[in-house]
Amino acid sequence: MAGHSKYKNIMHRKGAQDKKRSTMFSKLSREITVAAKMGLPDPEMNARLRAAVLAAKAQSVPKDNIQRSIDKASSSDAENYEEIRYEGFGPGGVSLIVEALSDNRNRTATNVRTIFSKNGGNLGASGSVSHGFERVGLIEYPGSAGDSDKVLEAAIEAGADDVESDEDGHQIWTSIETLHEVAKALEPMLGESEGAKLAWKPSTQVEVRGDDAASLVKLIDALEDDDDVQTVWGNYDVPDEELERLG
Repeated sequence: MAGHSKYKNIMHRKGAQDKKRSTMFSKLSREITVAAKMGLPDPEMNARLRAAVLAAKAQSVPKDNIQRSIDKASSSDAENYEEIRYEGFGPGGVSLIVEALSDNRNRTATNVRTIFSKNGGNLGASGSVSHGFERVGLIEYPGSAGDSDKVLEAAIEAGADDVESDEDGHQIWTSIETLHEVAKALEPMLGESEGAKLAWKPSTQVEVRGDDAASLVKLIDALEDDDDVQTVWGNYDVPDEELERLG
C-alpha cells in the first residue's frame, strides 16, 4: 500500500469547480443513459450504472434528472452513443488518454484533434500511450471521509490494492475485477463514495512546470469542455505551487 501521492486531476485547482455545471450535468446524464442501456436499468444490478449514479449524486445532480436519464435508455428516441478512446501527447512530453461518448465519430475525432493541435499537443495512434498506463478500478472519497490512516485501514480490509491521500481527498485503487466488490465493502466503513469507475493509472509521472504547465492546463480544460469528452487521464504531475500560480 502506498501513502501520499502527487497524482491528481488538474480539475482540483482553484476555480476549476466554477466550470459550467450544465456541461457537467449533461456528461453525467449521458453516462447514466449509456450504462442503463448496456445493462439492467437498476443500479443495484448494474455496476456501471451504479457508478454513474454515484458520480452524479456527488455532483448534486437532482434525483429527477438521474431517473430521467435512466428512463431515456429504454425510449425509442434515445441516441446511440459509441465509446471512443483517443491517445495523444501534451506539452512537456505528457501522455494523455481521452475517453469520449459520441453519436458522431467524425465530429468527435475532428474536435479532439483540433484541440490537441491548438494547445501544444498532438494526437497519436491507438496504443501510442496506453502501454504506459494500467487499467484499474478507482474509488474516490472526499477528505471528510476520514484521515489517511482510517481510509488506509478500511481499504486494506475491503481488499483494495493501493491508496493515495492528499488534501483533495482519497483515491483507492483496485483491480478491474474487484472494483465494485471493494466499493460495496467500503460503504459501511466510509459511507458512500464520490464515484467508483475504471481508470487509467500511469506507471510513471512527468513533472510539468512553467509554460508547459500553463499549456497543459489549457489543453485539458479545452478537452473537458468538449461535449463528447467524458474523462481525460494523464501521467502529469503539476506541483502545487504551479497550480497556485495558474489559479
